[in-house]
Amino acid sequence: MEQKRGLLLLKFSLGIYALVALAYGIGYVFFPEYLVELSGGDPVPGAWLRWAGAVVIALGIGAIMVILNPVKQRIFVRTIAMGSVFWGLTLVYAWVYDAVGELWFTAVPAIGMLALAILLIVSCKLANETLK
Repeated sequence: MEQKRGLLLLKFSLGIYALVALAYGIGYVFFPEYLVELSGGDPVPGAWLRWAGAVVIALGIGAIMVILNPVKQRIFVRTIAMGSVFWGLTLVYAWVYDAVGELWFTAVPAIGMLALAILLIVSCKLANETLK
């Protein structure tokens, strides 16, 4: 029973991750200049952000694939959890030490990514038997 609840939490966590990753990825692939303008930052060439958006889209698609078949996918879940920690910490650093543009554009995603990282780590532990 505990493992089943862990698996449900894992799928929920991966679903949230997939939505966030796809939203950011699509934004950075197709509308990078607009997102930078929206944040209040200085204009940058879109090519500097498009490649990162493509990678984030791939991770979001990978999360969807793990939702569909989570067996033996612990390495992927740990990888995106670790990536979420780094993503969140990078945003916290930018929020505190390198403030550019609107504060909310950095603070809200920073807190959200760190919360998502915790959710992924906890769900990975609870669904350990399925993932290993």
